[in-house]
Amino acid sequence: MTHSTTDVADADRESGRGGGESGAAPDRERANPSAVERAVAAFRRGEPVLVHDAADREGETDIVYPAGAVDADAVVRLRADAGGLICTAVSHEVADAIELPFLEDELDHPASADHDLAYDDRSSFSLPVNHRETFTGITDDDRALTIRRLADVADAAADANEDYDAEDFAAEFRTPGHVHVLRGAPDLLDDRRGHTELGLALADAAGLPPAVVVCEMLDAETGGARTPTDALDYARRHDLVYVEGADVIGRLG
Repeated sequence: MTHSTTDVADADRESGRGGGESGAAPDRERANPSAVERAVAAFRRGEPVLVHDAADREGETDIVYPAGAVDADAVVRLRADAGGLICTAVSHEVADAIELPFLEDELDHPASADHDLAYDDRSSFSLPVNHRETFTGITDDDRALTIRRLADVADAAADANEDYDAEDFAAEFRTPGHVHVLRGAPDLLDDRRGHTELGLALADAAGLPPAVVVCEMLDAETGGARTPTDALDYARRHDLVYVEGADVIGRLG
């Protein structure tokens, strides 16, 4: 594989990051486009990319896949090597087409009130779903099937020539389920700069359906988020691309 993360580390050193934490997004002239280009190329090949949002946001690195490329082995990697919540993000337009709400807007319970987040204005969570061909929905095969079919839905719902709506979605999926769906912001990185939007921006640049899988990388010893240095080391050992959210924003925002 030609896109080794040794190159990513070299690019990071050139931009003065050295794999450390990233602060605010740089100007376009200062952004590091090479890591982003490698990330887009990896997405086109169906490979995962490690994306760190920002030190002044969640401060987390997610493993991000194009949803259409997820199989049972990918789910194993996400739950075993990342360890966070496996979610599938779709674009705002797709969510609107199939009438997927924000989850907090649908909950009639005191716990859903005053949903203040320290890192953002609102959560992007929509409904958790299972594909109707799954059994329990939680196995690696079941979750992979649900995720791939969500990618098919995103492709159909985003196509102006297709007439795919909420009734079609309900015929294929049930809720509650084991794959959490996230809604992307209407203008992606111009509105919000979470892993949801960063991943969808990569999918858009790669010419793929607007559906990506994100899962936080956790440290097995501390229980907290993996540091960018540890995430970069993981990327290097597995020959994956690591990219800073600031560079994605600078290049694709």
